[in-house]
Amino acid sequence: MAAPSATGRRSGAALFAGYAFPPNELGYCGPDGSSVLLEGGATGDLDTEVARRARLFDGAWPYLELIAAATRIADPLDPRVVRAYWLGGDLLDHVDGEVFEALVRDRFGAQPGVIERLDHGRVGGRMIDAGVIGAGPHHGFHVLVVYPWIGLLDRGPGVALSVLDSCRVRWGLVESVDGDRVSVRTPALQLTGGELVLGAEQALTARWAAAGHAFVSSPEPGEWVALHWDWVCDRLSDDAVVELRGRTDRQLAAANAWLASRHPG
Repeated sequence: MAAPSATGRRSGAALFAGYAFPPNELGYCGPDGSSVLLEGGATGDLDTEVARRARLFDGAWPYLELIAAATRIADPLDPRVVRAYWLGGDLLDHVDGEVFEALVRDRFGAQPGVIERLDHGRVGGRMIDAGVIGAGPHHGFHVLVVYPWIGLLDRGPGVALSVLDSCRVRWGLVESVDGDRVSVRTPALQLTGGELVLGAEQALTARWAAAGHAFVSSPEPGEWVALHWDWVCDRLSDDAVVELRGRTDRQLAAANAWLASRHPG
């Protein structure tokens, strides 16, 4: 296989493309033409077109705008904003909870179960910090609150659990590389005793390159990577793994509180 393209310091648009490509390729979100994101995320040569397409991701774009406005960063595709949305970070803590909640109600309130999940944990008319809004406008929030799949777990968790696990951005430790695929170890989402938990680490295979393009260059055993669906989207530092794990834990705690409220006792 020819050496895949992959930029070292990616622009915000290219970084967004890397994380948005996997679900776009599957037809789950964004406009047609996922090959633009694959090439743009790998080479950084299509930033203008990627930026135009990013605005058509009606799930991610409102959060990027919200984070940028709260932190007074002019460009929603600034790399700092993009990383905060997909991975977490201090920028999320600058977003006012009431403004965040208002955006979700306005943009996504018509989707099944969203208002119910937002209202759970309300105290004195406000969302408590440890509640569903607490982890900030992070991709994990969209997966565990806005998407309808969490409400389908009690109808037979197989498909719903698989979608929730694949759609959240995960961290994984590379074990081996075989052509354009890597074997990584990552904790899988499980439904145990009615709660969503991160189980023991399991091995899975993910793609890191296709059609001569990649979002990381030559992954090596022992490296941390970010996974979205079945793709390696990014390299992660130890600190980034800790941050992503923390945001994920907080969203899972809020999700489990809501799940418990549906089946008290």
